[in-house]
Amino acid sequence: MSSYAYALDDAHLPCLHEAFVPQAIRIGLYDGSMLNLDFHTVPHFGDESVLERHWAGARGKVMKGALTLFAQDAQTKLVLYTQADIQRAESDRQILAFMEFWTKVWRGVSPTLVFDSRSTTYANLSKLNETGVKFMTLRRRGNRLLESVRDLEPWKRIHIPHGKRKYPNPPVHESTVELRGYAGSLRQVVMNNHGREAPTFLISNDTELPVELLVGHCARRWRVGNGIAEAVSFFNLNPLSSPILVKVHFDALMTLVADTLYTLLARKLRGFEECDAPKLFRHFVKGKGSIEVRDGRVTVTYPRRAHNPILRSVPWKNLPDSLPASGDASLSLRFSCGTIE
Repeated sequence: MSSYAYALDDAHLPCLHEAFVPQAIRIGLYDGSMLNLDFHTVPHFGDESVLERHWAGARGKVMKGALTLFAQDAQTKLVLYTQADIQRAESDRQILAFMEFWTKVWRGVSPTLVFDSRSTTYANLSKLNETGVKFMTLRRRGNRLLESVRDLEPWKRIHIPHGKRKYPNPPVHESTVELRGYAGSLRQVVMNNHGREAPTFLISNDTELPVELLVGHCARRWRVGNGIAEAVSFFNLNPLSSPILVKVHFDALMTLVADTLYTLLARKLRGFEECDAPKLFRHFVKGKGSIEVRDGRVTVTYPRRAHNPILRSVPWKNLPDSLPASGDASLSLRFSCGTIE
């Protein structure tokens, strides 16, 4: 796949992306009501790279690399959008570009977007609001804004319904603010004494959502960070083999496809529906076996393994039994104590 990527250009990858995601929508893989977005810098250490320098949050510094945007379905934690060909001058508009993609592949569904304050500008937030899209984001904090917290009144304590949250009852202050570049007013929630040194300023155009859910949804944006961390550690997203951005985009898109396929596999395995990709790989994918191809039939024989009973319990008769890439050859799975065809 890496060799094949060099034969692709910008015209092919969007076509693949726009063909794959609707298939996942069709079989109900995404909830679609709330989407987390985050940037990730794929680092590059080559001397002759033409890549720009971007902020890498995981490393806490600015470094040379490919800026990539990831979008994740908040409910299922599935990555559903990637864009790696991002220049610094284009980064502020990527939220709008994502919405153009999303309205094309899933018409009639208007999601709520949750993202970081560095992702876009207030003017672009205004454009999102004009299209009817709800959003939640963090307001950029300056010294004057932080000093104003002392004069805020009144404060009230809320309960964030997350079982594992270390600070489930932070004090918050709600108000309405107007920001330069944004047409209209925004809802602002200031959260203090929540485990961070400085207060957090949340802004949103959703005026009806209870404040507990607003804070809770923003707090769960770390899930997209966990998804990126898995893409880096398991799917080897960070080791770039080329400074050519279309190649980086291909790697990110293949990570999206792999993440989706592992989720499909997990949903077929009783008791392992919520497992992550590394665990599924360790128990069900990694291992030895034999493959025999004869007379248009592919026979896969599994050796004896502790997790074979889980595989045997899958209703294989309800799943496709042909391989389109091999001339529609039929597929047969064999285990040491029986045959499933």
